[in-house]
Amino acid sequence: MKAIYFLAIALSLLLFSCNSKPSLQKYFVDNQEKPGFMVVDISPSILNVDKAKLSIEQTKALKSFSKMNILAYKLDPKNAGQFDVERKKVNEILKDTINYQQLMKFGSGKNGASISYVGEDDHISEFILYGSKSENGFAVVRILGKDMNPADAMTMLSVLKSSNIDMKQLEPLKAMMK
Repeated sequence: MKAIYFLAIALSLLLFSCNSKPSLQKYFVDNQEKPGFMVVDISPSILNVDKAKLSIEQTKALKSFSKMNILAYKLDPKNAGQFDVERKKVNEILKDTINYQQLMKFGSGKNGASISYVGEDDHISEFILYGSKSENGFAVVRILGKDMNPADAMTMLSVLKSSNIDMKQLEPLKAMMK
């Protein structure tokens, strides 16, 4: 009897944990080694801020930030068709309004940008910045954290202004853009 009970639990866990629905995280993992793509993970240490000079709000916003994942796809004449395929995949993922809530959208078609988030208004686990330009390619930035909110995102902009960004973490992106 215990064996049947254990088997039933194991089977139900297996069935519920296998989600074939596309996600940005899966898209990043699936494409990180493919030609034309560049994936960079950036830690909060990139900011190099003097924490003693931060306001209470800035300190709270900085603590809610865990890391950033950046995926970029550089367009060149050899991969123009693939660019359209990949751009459509990202657009389809972000259309999932159950998982991704759109805050803003700029432009349209092949040239545009959007800001979305995952979570609830005051408990955001991820902000997504997506930009596409028909002559350059596209980039998706996942800003991961815990209990972030839109005000924290705006506060982080003020932290960025006062930071001394460690450019070493951005070297892979600079190399790709050449």
